[in-house]
Amino acid sequence: MRLFFGVFPPRPVQETLAAAQASLRGNWKPVRAGQLHVTLGFLGEVPPEELPQVMQAGEEAAAAVAPFAARIRGTGFFPNEGRPRVWFARAEGDGFEPLALDLRRRLPGFLDDDRPFKAHITLARRKGPAPRLGPVVFDLEFPVNGFALVHSTLTPRGPKYETIQQFSLKGE
Repeated sequence: MRLFFGVFPPRPVQETLAAAQASLRGNWKPVRAGQLHVTLGFLGEVPPEELPQVMQAGEEAAAAVAPFAARIRGTGFFPNEGRPRVWFARAEGDGFEPLALDLRRRLPGFLDDDRPFKAHITLARRKGPAPRLGPVVFDLEFPVNGFALVHSTLTPRGPKYETIQQFSLKGE
C-alpha cells in the first residue's frame, strides 16, 4: 500500500487554492481541489502487515500535539532556482513540524527523510516546458484538529486517495 500522513484543509480553503491554479500555463499539471493537503510524511509502499505499526505511530503522534491554527500566505517553487518541478502554497502552523518530526521518529525505516520539513501544499507539478508563475498572495487560516493516514493509488488520470484512518490531535 502506498501511504502518506496528511492534513487536508477545509473545502473552502481547497477551493480558494484551486482558483489560483487558473493562472497556470504550459505543462503544469494542477492537483485536484479535493486532494490539496499538507504532507506530514510520505511512507511509500508499506506491506499490509506493517499497517498496525503505522497506525499506532499516528495515534501516538496525535496524542502529543494540540490542535493549532494553520495559515496559508503565498506561493513558492521547488527547487526555488532554475527549472521548478513543483509550485506550492506555503503552510504555517505551530503543529506541522512537531507532527512531522514525531512521525519520523516513530517510524524509522518508513520516514527516513533527512531533509528539513517544509510545510506546504503542492498546487501543481511541472510535466514539461512551463513558465514560472508570479507570486500569489493568500490570507487563509483554518483550524487543524487532526490528520489522516491516506492510501494513494496511482492511475493514468492521477492519484486516487482513500483515507484509512483519521487521527484527532489531543496534546495540551
